[in-house]
Amino acid sequence: MKEIRCTPERLDRWLTGFAERHGETSYAATPQIVTVTAADGARAECRVPFPPLAVDETQQYAGLVEHARRDRTVGVVLVRMGGYAAGVFEGRHLVASKVGSRLVQGRSAAGGWSQQRFARRREKQAREAFGAAADVVARVVVPRAEAGELDAVVVGGDKRAVEQVLADTRLGALHRLVAPPHLHVPDPRLAVLRRTPEEFRAVHIRLSAAAWG
Repeated sequence: MKEIRCTPERLDRWLTGFAERHGETSYAATPQIVTVTAADGARAECRVPFPPLAVDETQQYAGLVEHARRDRTVGVVLVRMGGYAAGVFEGRHLVASKVGSRLVQGRSAAGGWSQQRFARRREKQAREAFGAAADVVARVVVPRAEAGELDAVVVGGDKRAVEQVLADTRLGALHRLVAPPHLHVPDPRLAVLRRTPEEFRAVHIRLSAAAWG
Protein backbone atom coordinates (compact mmCIF):
# COMPACT_ATOMS: atom_id res chain seq x y z
CA MET A 1 0.00 0.00 0.00
CA LYS A 2 1.10 3.57 -0.73
CA GLU A 3 -0.17 6.55 1.25
CA ILE A 4 -0.82 10.02 -0.09
CA ARG A 5 -2.23 13.16 1.49
CA CYS A 6 -5.04 15.20 -0.04
CA THR A 7 -6.33 18.59 1.06
CA PRO A 8 -10.07 18.83 1.77
CA GLU A 9 -10.40 21.34 -1.06
CA ARG A 10 -8.99 18.86 -3.60
CA LEU A 11 -10.67 15.71 -2.30
CA ASP A 12 -13.76 15.79 -4.52
CA ARG A 13 -11.66 16.31 -7.64
CA TRP A 14 -9.21 13.58 -6.56
CA LEU A 15 -12.03 11.05 -6.13
CA THR A 16 -13.48 12.01 -9.52
CA GLY A 17 -10.07 11.50 -11.11
CA PHE A 18 -9.72 8.13 -9.36
CA ALA A 19 -12.95 6.99 -11.01
CA GLU A 20 -11.86 8.35 -14.38
CA ARG A 21 -8.59 6.41 -14.21
CA HIS A 22 -9.90 3.14 -12.81
CA GLY A 23 -13.56 2.85 -13.76
CA GLU A 24 -16.88 3.06 -11.95
CA THR A 25 -16.51 3.12 -8.16
CA SER A 26 -18.39 1.91 -5.12
CA TYR A 27 -17.64 2.62 -1.49
CA ALA A 28 -18.00 1.23 2.02
CA ALA A 29 -18.05 3.67 4.90
CA THR A 30 -17.40 3.48 8.63
CA PRO A 31 -17.01 6.41 11.04
CA GLN A 32 -13.22 6.13 10.65
CA ILE A 33 -12.55 5.04 7.04
CA VAL A 34 -14.26 5.34 3.66
CA THR A 35 -12.98 2.69 1.24
CA VAL A 36 -13.50 3.42 -2.45
CA THR A 37 -13.16 0.46 -4.85
CA ALA A 38 -12.98 0.86 -8.63
CA ALA A 39 -14.03 -1.47 -11.46
CA ASP A 40 -10.44 -2.55 -12.14
CA GLY A 41 -9.88 -3.53 -8.50
CA ALA A 42 -8.00 -0.39 -7.48
CA ARG A 43 -8.78 0.61 -3.91
CA ALA A 44 -8.40 3.87 -1.98
CA GLU A 45 -8.84 3.81 1.80
CA CYS A 46 -9.63 7.36 2.93
CA ARG A 47 -8.98 7.97 6.61
CA VAL A 48 -11.62 10.30 8.01
CA PRO A 49 -10.13 13.49 9.45
CA PHE A 50 -11.54 14.40 12.84
CA PRO A 51 -13.51 11.17 13.25
CA PRO A 52 -16.14 10.01 13.64
CA LEU A 53 -17.84 10.57 10.31
CA ALA A 54 -21.63 10.67 10.62
CA VAL A 55 -22.17 8.17 7.81
CA ASP A 56 -24.90 9.47 5.50
CA GLU A 57 -25.73 7.09 2.68
CA THR A 58 -27.78 9.77 0.94
CA GLN A 59 -24.58 11.71 0.17
CA GLN A 60 -21.75 10.75 -2.16
CA TYR A 61 -19.01 8.87 -0.31
CA ALA A 62 -21.25 8.91 2.77
CA GLY A 63 -20.63 12.62 3.30
CA LEU A 64 -16.84 12.37 3.50
CA VAL A 65 -16.13 15.41 1.32
CA GLU A 66 -18.46 17.69 3.26
CA HIS A 67 -17.09 16.38 6.56
CA ALA A 68 -13.49 17.04 5.49
CA ARG A 69 -14.23 20.55 4.22
CA ARG A 70 -15.93 21.71 7.40
CA ASP A 71 -14.11 24.54 9.16
CA ARG A 72 -13.23 23.64 12.74
CA THR A 73 -11.68 25.37 15.71
CA VAL A 74 -8.66 23.26 16.64
CA GLY A 75 -6.14 23.53 19.43
CA VAL A 76 -2.59 22.41 18.64
CA VAL A 77 0.04 21.36 21.18
CA LEU A 78 3.59 20.62 20.01
CA VAL A 79 6.32 19.50 22.39
CA ARG A 80 9.88 18.36 21.96
CA MET A 81 12.61 18.23 24.57
CA GLY A 82 13.30 21.88 25.33
CA GLY A 83 10.80 23.39 22.90
CA TYR A 84 7.03 23.82 22.77
CA ALA A 85 4.26 25.58 20.88
CA ALA A 86 0.55 26.00 21.50
CA GLY A 87 -2.00 27.49 19.16
CA VAL A 88 -5.64 27.76 18.22
CA PHE A 89 -6.74 27.60 14.58
CA GLU A 90 -10.05 28.64 13.11
CA GLY A 91 -10.05 26.72 9.86
CA ARG A 92 -6.55 27.28 8.47
CA HIS A 93 -6.03 30.56 10.32
CA LEU A 94 -3.92 30.77 13.47
CA VAL A 95 -5.80 33.07 15.86
CA ALA A 96 -3.82 32.56 19.08
CA SER A 97 -0.37 31.18 19.74
CA LYS A 98 2.66 31.06 22.00
CA VAL A 99 5.99 29.32 21.45
CA GLY A 100 8.97 28.94 23.74
CA SER A 101 12.01 26.92 24.69
CA ARG A 102 13.93 25.82 27.77
CA LEU A 103 17.44 24.43 27.90
CA VAL A 104 17.59 20.66 28.36
CA GLN A 105 21.13 19.33 28.06
CA GLY A 106 21.92 16.38 25.83
CA ARG A 107 23.02 13.03 27.19
CA SER A 108 26.51 12.69 28.66
CA ALA A 109 28.96 9.90 27.93
CA ALA A 110 30.58 10.26 31.36
CA GLY A 111 30.21 7.51 33.95
CA GLY A 112 30.05 7.16 37.73
CA TRP A 113 28.97 10.00 39.99
CA SER A 114 29.38 12.56 37.22
CA GLN A 115 26.87 10.69 35.12
CA GLN A 116 24.40 10.51 37.99
CA ARG A 117 24.72 14.23 38.74
CA PHE A 118 24.25 15.01 35.07
CA ALA A 119 21.18 12.78 34.86
CA ARG A 120 19.61 14.51 37.87
CA ARG A 121 20.32 17.94 36.38
CA ARG A 122 18.90 16.90 33.02
CA GLU A 123 15.79 15.46 34.66
CA LYS A 124 15.26 18.73 36.54
CA GLN A 125 15.67 20.74 33.31
CA ALA A 126 13.20 18.49 31.48
CA ARG A 127 10.66 18.80 34.31
CA GLU A 128 10.96 22.60 34.23
CA ALA A 129 10.62 22.61 30.41
CA PHE A 130 7.48 20.48 30.53
CA GLY A 131 6.07 22.73 33.25
CA ALA A 132 6.71 25.81 31.10
CA ALA A 133 5.01 24.09 28.15
CA ALA A 134 2.00 23.22 30.30
CA ASP A 135 1.82 26.86 31.49
CA VAL A 136 1.55 28.02 27.87
CA VAL A 137 -1.04 25.40 26.91
CA ALA A 138 -3.08 26.32 30.00
CA ARG A 139 -3.12 29.97 28.91
CA VAL A 140 -3.63 29.57 25.16
CA VAL A 141 -5.68 26.42 24.59
CA VAL A 142 -7.45 25.39 27.80
CA PRO A 143 -9.74 28.46 28.10
CA ARG A 144 -11.14 27.77 24.60
CA ALA A 145 -11.72 24.12 25.55
CA GLU A 146 -13.43 24.99 28.82
CA ALA A 147 -15.68 27.43 26.96
CA GLY A 148 -16.73 24.65 24.58
CA GLU A 149 -15.21 26.43 21.59
CA LEU A 150 -12.81 23.69 20.41
CA ASP A 151 -13.83 20.92 18.03
CA ALA A 152 -10.59 19.02 18.58
CA VAL A 153 -7.04 19.15 19.89
CA VAL A 154 -4.13 17.87 17.80
CA VAL A 155 -0.77 17.07 19.38
CA GLY A 156 2.68 16.51 17.92
CA GLY A 157 6.39 16.24 18.50
CA ASP A 158 7.95 13.74 20.87
CA LYS A 159 5.20 11.43 22.16
CA ARG A 160 6.69 10.97 25.63
CA ALA A 161 7.17 14.71 25.99
CA VAL A 162 3.58 15.35 24.93
CA GLU A 163 2.36 12.79 27.47
CA GLN A 164 4.35 14.50 30.22
CA VAL A 165 2.82 17.87 29.39
CA LEU A 166 -0.76 16.60 29.06
CA ALA A 167 -0.42 14.89 32.45
CA ASP A 168 -0.57 18.34 34.06
CA THR A 169 -3.86 18.50 35.96
CA ARG A 170 -4.66 21.93 34.51
CA LEU A 171 -4.98 20.39 31.05
CA GLY A 172 -7.64 17.82 31.86
CA ALA A 173 -10.23 19.55 29.67
CA LEU A 174 -8.15 18.71 26.59
CA HIS A 175 -7.96 14.93 26.98
CA ARG A 176 -11.35 14.07 25.48
CA LEU A 177 -10.69 16.37 22.54
CA VAL A 178 -7.38 14.86 21.35
CA ALA A 179 -7.78 13.60 17.78
CA PRO A 180 -5.45 11.92 15.27
CA PRO A 181 -3.06 12.21 13.62
CA HIS A 182 -0.04 12.67 15.89
CA LEU A 183 2.01 15.31 14.10
CA HIS A 184 5.68 14.55 13.42
CA VAL A 185 7.32 17.95 13.52
CA PRO A 186 10.82 19.43 13.96
CA ASP A 187 11.58 21.86 16.80
CA PRO A 188 8.30 23.63 17.54
CA ARG A 189 8.74 27.15 16.20
CA LEU A 190 6.07 29.58 15.03
CA ALA A 191 6.65 28.72 11.37
CA VAL A 192 6.25 25.02 12.18
CA LEU A 193 3.04 25.69 14.11
CA ARG A 194 1.60 27.72 11.22
CA ARG A 195 2.10 24.78 8.83
CA THR A 196 0.30 22.19 10.94
CA PRO A 197 -3.11 22.57 9.19
CA GLU A 198 -1.50 21.04 6.10
CA GLU A 199 -1.26 17.84 8.13
CA PHE A 200 -4.21 17.80 10.52
CA ARG A 201 -6.80 18.93 7.95
CA ALA A 202 -5.60 16.51 5.26
CA VAL A 203 -7.32 13.30 4.22
CA HIS A 204 -4.76 10.49 4.27
CA ILE A 205 -5.43 7.98 1.51
CA ARG A 206 -3.92 4.48 1.32
CA LEU A 207 -3.77 3.17 -2.24
CA SER A 208 -3.63 -0.46 -3.25
CA ALA A 209 -0.95 -1.55 -5.72
CA ALA A 210 -3.53 -1.57 -8.52
CA ALA A 211 -4.26 2.10 -7.81
CA TRP A 212 -0.72 3.36 -8.34
CA GLY A 213 1.38 0.54 -9.80
